[in-house]
Amino acid sequence: MDRAVRLAAGSVIVGLGVLGLKGLAWWLTGSVALLADALESIVNVAAAGAALVAVTLSAQPPDANHPYGHAKAEYFSAVLEGVLIVVAALLILNEAWGAWRNPHPPEAVGIGLAISALATVINAAWSRVLFRAGREMRSPALLADARHLLADVVTSGGVILGVGAVAATGLLWLDPLLAALTALNILVSGFRLLRESVGGLMDEAVEPGLLNRIRELVSREAMGAIEAHDLRTRHSGRTTFVEFHLVVPGEMRVAEAHEICDRVEAALKSELGAAIITIHVEPEMKAKHQGVLVL
Repeated sequence: MDRAVRLAAGSVIVGLGVLGLKGLAWWLTGSVALLADALESIVNVAAAGAALVAVTLSAQPPDANHPYGHAKAEYFSAVLEGVLIVVAALLILNEAWGAWRNPHPPEAVGIGLAISALATVINAAWSRVLFRAGREMRSPALLADARHLLADVVTSGGVILGVGAVAATGLLWLDPLLAALTALNILVSGFRLLRESVGGLMDEAVEPGLLNRIRELVSREAMGAIEAHDLRTRHSGRTTFVEFHLVVPGEMRVAEAHEICDRVEAALKSELGAAIITIHVEPEMKAKHQGVLVL
């Protein structure tokens, strides 16, 4: 089984466990803030399931109908997760409004917060695992899941402190206020995730730092060529696509030009990991004297 698929399946299992713990914490205390925390965990489970489907599809090799592979399926998962996050935030706001109008003190606060804290620690540990793996494999679905879990950890920490403050001070309005603040934080996270995922579907160029690194490698490894221009880049799931035109002296033999291309491709793939490099070789009359000069 592909490593990304195993991790996505692990996210579903972890999400179900955390949901059970947070649901128990809410049931024991009756706190609307802890209910908000539990509702977000429902979204975690749904999003983890969507990520599992996405990475399973993206792991399939290219075929006749999808010659570039299935990697973009991960972006659809990330978009769905963003939508689910926004829906969860709206549900939490609705619950917070009801509790604001009819506040009630939480019960069994000590055991409830201990259970919630355990769930938060589990989420933090799993988020770290997903961040590391998602960056290594350039997986949008795993990184989206990791960011969502990290946001959940931050909001859960705030909720735990806040519910403790409600019990200590008797200020019942703090409970729905915390739930509302949690919802707003989740809402921002959801919109940010939607923005990044749509950017992937729209074939945005790689980030500026990586683009500069690509230019440096082309310039360093393409010795013997004249210039490289019309450089285009994009991500598709875990794969980075790089295309450019390489201008060589008109008298250069095909084998020599091919050797330069091989050298550049090897350096880029070593840097980028999963990558598809397309180089169009042109004679010096096609030089534009712009782009990456490799004289």
